[in-house]
Formats: sequence, C-alpha cells, structure tokens
Amino acid sequence: MKHVILPKSAASVRRRLPFYLAMEEWVAGALPEGEYFFTWRVAPTVIYGHCQDVAAEVDMDYCRSRGIEFYRRKSGGGCVYADMDNIMLSYICPGADVEPTFARYTAIVAGALRGMGLDAVPSGRNDVEIGGRKVSGGAFYRMAGRSIAHSTMLFDTDMEHMMRAITPSRAKLESHKVKSVEARITTLSPLLPGMTIEEFNNRLIASVTDSELALSEAQVAEIEKLEQYYYRPEWLGYDLKQKN
Repeated sequence: MKHVILPKSAASVRRRLPFYLAMEEWVAGALPEGEYFFTWRVAPTVIYGHCQDVAAEVDMDYCRSRGIEFYRRKSGGGCVYADMDNIMLSYICPGADVEPTFARYTAIVAGALRGMGLDAVPSGRNDVEIGGRKVSGGAFYRMAGRSIAHSTMLFDTDMEHMMRAITPSRAKLESHKVKSVEARITTLSPLLPGMTIEEFNNRLIASVTDSELALSEAQVAEIEKLEQYYYRPEWLGYDLKQKN
C-alpha cells in the first residue's frame, strides 16, 4: 500500500478539512489502480454525512462561538468531531463493494494497533475496538470503480466538547451522558503512555504502508480546485459566509 504525501511546501500549509476530502477524491480519480493511504489532522471541525441536515445535526451556534468549522462529506453516516488531538485516516482501493472494503480496512487498522501492543479488533462493519470500546469509526463511498473509506482515530479528545458540537439537543449536557459515551469509546493516549500523537502517526503509517508516493505542486493545485466544491452553499446546506 502506498502512503500518499504532500510536497514540503504544501505540507507546511494549514489545511481545512475539505482539502483532504478533495485529496481522497483526486487520488481515487487520478492515480493508477492500487491501494493508497494517508493521514491528516485539522483544527476543530465537525464533519456531517452526505444525507444529514446540518441544522438538525450540528449545533451551529455552539460551533461558531468556539471557532469550530463544519463541513459535509460525500460518505454517509453521522457526525464526527475532529481536532488536532485525533487523527483522520483515508484509504482508497480498487472495487466498489462496501463490505469487503471495510473488512480489509478495519483488519489493517486493527493489526497496526496490535503491533503497538493494543488489544484491537474490528467490530461491526466499520469500527475498531480496544477492550470492547470503540477507538475508530469509519464511513464509505464509491466513485468510478474505486472505494474510499475514511475514519477517525481517537488519540485524545474532550468528550463533552465533542458531544456539544454535534448534538444540539444536548446543549445542556448532563455529566452522566458524558460518562455514558466514555463507557463506549476510548482514546489511545492513556493506553500508550509516553507516546506523542506524532510518534503514533508515524508508527501507524509505517505499519500500514510499504512505499511512498509524493505528489507534485501541480497535483496539489488540482486537489485545491476540487476542494472548492465542498464550500458551495448548496452542498453545505448553509452559507459559509454566515459562519463568521
């Protein structure tokens, strides 16, 4: 599997989440058939699913007041919160069948975690668990004979902050609800004492991939063109200018 990397000049730029969604799309549409993988981190952002009503699923006022961005992705599923304390994973492969794609992908991710001494196993169709608690959840979509799977990897996060951003009905969150979520999910930081998120990310990539594919500046420019689609009001379900 190839690790897709940005050129140094492009990698040094702080990117918004739609850039990485466009990067997945570009890889699937432009690169030769094969398996590709890359990871990314963003400032606090909520990602909502293709069919979700942003006003119903995202606490837009809460997010705006705290500088949390929110964008729609092309895959299905529910809202996901991301920030610099967790890692987002992108996997692109041949084929268009969701079940075998998730089966292989979650097995690869769980195997990488086991290589770090963690008791990780695939769970359900698209999750990875450690000790019965979810650490990674994924979503899927297909395009032109390719499958794109992407997922979170919870290295660390603020549970209450995450829940308030994505569930407006819990604006007055009660502590027992936070504890309920904490009982179902886990983060990696306490399980890997002394390991930084950068060290974890490097070990994950080394375990999952066997070669690198460095993109050119011209290819990054193509991704940036695709990125613009994700800012269109008709795609987002709201006017981006109203965020500020």
